[in-house]
Amino acid sequence: MHFRAWQPALVRRPFEGAGRATAFLCAGIAIQFGVLLVLALPWIYFVPTAMWAVTVAVVVPSAAVVLGGPLLTRVQRTRFRDRLGVVVPAPAGLAERPGRQGIRQWLRSSPARRQLRYHLLVGPLCALGGLLVLVLWAAGAAAASIYVWLWVTPWQWRVEDAGYAVKDAYVTVAGVALLYATAWLANGLARRDARAANALLGPSREEELTRRVADLAESRAGVVDAADAERRRIERDLHDGAQQRLVALAVNLGLAKATLGDLPEDARKVIDEAHREAKEAISELNDLVRGLHPAVLEDRGLDAALSGVAARLPLPVRLSVSLERRPSPTVEAVAYFVVSETLTNVVKHARASRADVTVEQTRGRLSIAITDDGVGGADPSGVSGTGLAGLAQRVASVDGTFSCRSPLGGPTVVTVELPCAP
Repeated sequence: MHFRAWQPALVRRPFEGAGRATAFLCAGIAIQFGVLLVLALPWIYFVPTAMWAVTVAVVVPSAAVVLGGPLLTRVQRTRFRDRLGVVVPAPAGLAERPGRQGIRQWLRSSPARRQLRYHLLVGPLCALGGLLVLVLWAAGAAAASIYVWLWVTPWQWRVEDAGYAVKDAYVTVAGVALLYATAWLANGLARRDARAANALLGPSREEELTRRVADLAESRAGVVDAADAERRRIERDLHDGAQQRLVALAVNLGLAKATLGDLPEDARKVIDEAHREAKEAISELNDLVRGLHPAVLEDRGLDAALSGVAARLPLPVRLSVSLERRPSPTVEAVAYFVVSETLTNVVKHARASRADVTVEQTRGRLSIAITDDGVGGADPSGVSGTGLAGLAQRVASVDGTFSCRSPLGGPTVVTVELPCAP
């Protein structure tokens, strides 16, 4: 019973997809016939005798094939998609059409050379294979149905000979076997054609990797922008919500302390403590808001925001900011946090007497240099708790570069470059 259940599958399996593959090959034959017709037209309607005529008859069809290569490529992609269900992606890099960068440069490109290789070599060979498949289908069908032909033959023409009957049986078996072989050949040839098309009409391995890197970079930039927008939203919510409530609470406690002078001493102490803690909470919340995304950075730009950072530090900071144009909000935020966190580390760990910050924008790059005269020994790996590793990761999130030179005894120099193309 188990073998009988598999019998229909064994019979049908070689023919699954054979009809679709044959239709696909027939479409390829039609396309190659059109190309052959274009190449042969000058020789059919114009018999060249002189040298110039031979040149024209050779150059014109060749130029037509070269210039029509992009159109032929799109036709082939449509054939693979509609007839075989295979999507052949377009190559990355140079455009498929030679109009944007010139015919000569386009012909020198790798996608153009691969396309011409397919159209002039692989396509004709697959078309010949398709013709062979059609011939084999016809031969197999004719041989397998020989008894049908004998039945429809008039009785007076029939050959009543046992030897002929045996030969007809052999021919029938051979025809059935040929049909099975042709089905396998059609499917195999279609698969080979699809592989060749993906290799020659689609992007190369290097182009796929380049496109993947570009997609990942774009995706990462989107994530960074979304995170920065979320930080700005949280900053606005804290500033407009919790911070205002704390300020109102501190004001009310201050008024209570000033107006309610007849309260018991214990109650006054409680109000004083609550007032002091409210002011400390406001100060901590201000620091938190500035750490998320300072409002001055969004309103007045990088120069004003860094000036505010330098003014709040307990050591003198020489700040120099030179910007050709305002960077993007994401790059601006990264630059601000790099300078802010680095100067905070200088105050906490370097025991420096001064620091210098230089921000300069040239040729689509934002260069930042932060120098201090402290003891040095900063660990970029972040093991010592200086947080430089986190800064390096934040810089890398926008395709920037981060370097830190901090020998023992100082000075420490942190250099950052951020892309800020217009």
